Amino acid sequence: MKKLVVSLGLMIATPAFAQRQPEPLPYPPAVPAPQDTAWPGQVKLTVDITDLERHIINVHEQIPVAKSGDVILLYPEWVPGDHGPTGPLADLAGLVVRAQGHELNWVRDTVNVHAFHIPVPEGASMLDIAFQYLSPPTTREGRVEMTPEMVDLAWNTVALYPAGTFSRGITFVPTLIFPKSWHYATALETQVAADGVAHFKPTPFNTLVDSPLYAGRYFSRIDLAPGAATPVHLDVFADRPEDLAITPDQLAKHRAIVTQAVKNFGAQHYSHYDFLFALSDQLGGVGLEHHQSSEDGEDRDYFTGWDKDVADRDLLTHEYTHSWNGKFRRPADLWAPNFNVPERDSLLWVYEGQTQFWGQVLAARAGLWSHQEALDAIAEDAASMQLEVGRYWRPLQDTTNDPIINERRPQPWHSWEREEDYYTEGLLIWLDADTLIRQATHGQKSLTDFAHAFFGMDNGSFVTLPYKFEDVVSALNTVYAYDWAGFLRTRLDRRVPSAPLDGITRGGYTLVYTDTPSAFLKSAEGRRHAHDFAWSIGLSVGSGGTIGSVVWNSPAYRAGLVRGGKIIAVNGLSYEDADDLATAITLAKSSPAPIELIVQYDRHFQTAQIAYHDGLRYPHLERVAGTPALLDDVLAPLK
Repeated sequence: MKKLVVSLGLMIATPAFAQRQPEPLPYPPAVPAPQDTAWPGQVKLTVDITDLERHIINVHEQIPVAKSGDVILLYPEWVPGDHGPTGPLADLAGLVVRAQGHELNWVRDTVNVHAFHIPVPEGASMLDIAFQYLSPPTTREGRVEMTPEMVDLAWNTVALYPAGTFSRGITFVPTLIFPKSWHYATALETQVAADGVAHFKPTPFNTLVDSPLYAGRYFSRIDLAPGAATPVHLDVFADRPEDLAITPDQLAKHRAIVTQAVKNFGAQHYSHYDFLFALSDQLGGVGLEHHQSSEDGEDRDYFTGWDKDVADRDLLTHEYTHSWNGKFRRPADLWAPNFNVPERDSLLWVYEGQTQFWGQVLAARAGLWSHQEALDAIAEDAASMQLEVGRYWRPLQDTTNDPIINERRPQPWHSWEREEDYYTEGLLIWLDADTLIRQATHGQKSLTDFAHAFFGMDNGSFVTLPYKFEDVVSALNTVYAYDWAGFLRTRLDRRVPSAPLDGITRGGYTLVYTDTPSAFLKSAEGRRHAHDFAWSIGLSVGSGGTIGSVVWNSPAYRAGLVRGGKIIAVNGLSYEDADDLATAITLAKSSPAPIELIVQYDRHFQTAQIAYHDGLRYPHLERVAGTPALLDDVLAPLK
């Protein structure tokens, strides 16, 4: 051993090992941090969405400049509502910058690749910019935003803006060119529109990015607050004109969204509100919040197949809630001065978790869901969180980093990686808080009182009011004095073996499993085009027998199965549909033999022996006799 050490020492002393080691090059100067100043002049932005066949959006900008030399333009990187750096920079193409009639040689920053250095010549006062946004033509490239019938335009995808200034200090004057026979809807104020050209009033850049636009061939504008001082409309775009039909009962339920939300929050933080709503089998699905609008999409049979399509009826209520929770009140570390300053997501369990709670509660209160459907939704939520065994290694608080870590790409082991559990587990935490307040105050107070205290100030204002953890705790204590800091931090920071189910049990129910799925779960399976055996053998199966997910450490996991395989045979018989697997799971209850699957992975075939004999299991909430039905009170409409 000593000889080896000496030998190594001699080697290190040789000239080859004595050579100078590499050192890093210094970084170029950083892009200037934004300052709360006004950019001189107005940016004129013209966006042409008429190239529908090729899914290409043509952009022309005129940006005033007050100096020569290096001017830096930014392409938005951190997209509000995505909570991560999802700006589609790779889809910007054909960038040409001119000044005084001459083309300028722009240079991309080698560190901050969303920044473009523009060498502005002496005497130039305006940059003339042209580029294309190459919208994804198929789902392989991303979410489809343009079809022959409609367009979902996000302004952050079609604008460059000056660095060094808060986004609210840069005034844009937007113009839209669209097919002449089409209609459009947006929260932006129109100055004049005719013959396929719409000119909008000057608006700060942060408001522009927060005001997406839908345009389309088939359109219906529905008044959801007739006679109200603050207008609210449902702006529906559809693949076909017959998809726009809405029944009186459906209209009443959608109007109830507004009345129930305003009663719950006690104020409105918009001068007008537009639900931008696409009913399409071609446009990519979307649900994204904005302050004075929402950006929503459902299948084209949302109205015409009403009884079939239940599970996602909380989409509108969820995104509408964000006008209060996320837009008016926003976590202080999530607010950023422009769209290229990194966001921090530590309070997403309020921003998204409480919105998930209110979205489902408002869906029940408005009648979009029946009482039973709302109970079934909570049952699925609770049971799904019980499967998230990643809680053994990862606390809920850490999942708020997921939009930054993963940028919402599919994950191979969802239950172990615990992707964005702050949504659904956050809902359970806020249900826990609501029932605790109701029980302690004998029904005199509830989380609605918190909503009034936390979201209900400054009626009519849509200036963002940031908050911190301490502000949440303080508002809860104004409703009911309790150790709310300890309540929240225990549920957020500890690795615990169970999801927080106290809100269900305190609410007068218990989570049980039967061999029959609820109608709600069947609807959810239809929307996902998958059958869920997660609570039995531990996997879901999509069309054609493709395995959609496998629960970590479940019987399917222990049998060696993984996402992406295709089931070829079940117990020696060819696989036809999910009923074959359901039958095999049922028969295994009375047989000691394992369930045998033959699964294909590309050219590889696997024979999996699943040792499971407890039958089909689907979650439900069962009423506990003799206990107060506080959960029923949570879901009841406000008077």
